[in-house]
Amino acid sequence: MVEVKEMVIPLRAAWNVPRTKRANRAIAEVRNHVSKHMKMRDDEEMFIDAAVNEAIWARGMQKPPRKIRVVCTRDEGFPLEVKLAEE
Repeated sequence: MVEVKEMVIPLRAAWNVPRTKRANRAIAEVRNHVSKHMKMRDDEEMFIDAAVNEAIWARGMQKPPRKIRVVCTRDEGFPLEVKLAEE
């Protein structure tokens, strides 16, 4: 059974850390948000697509986006997959 969810992840917490750590915190926020909303188990792994990483880092470390739209897919036997949503 495949479970697919599209969600908008607010990255406002990334702006509450020093400028040189904002993009790193934004990636951590993506991990936290997806694990909460997809009810991730302890034995599950998460795969964040390179396109999500590039979208966050597009304007550099100091200016990540305020929010990002992603699609999360869970399939039996595979890691939880986070991809950038098609516009």
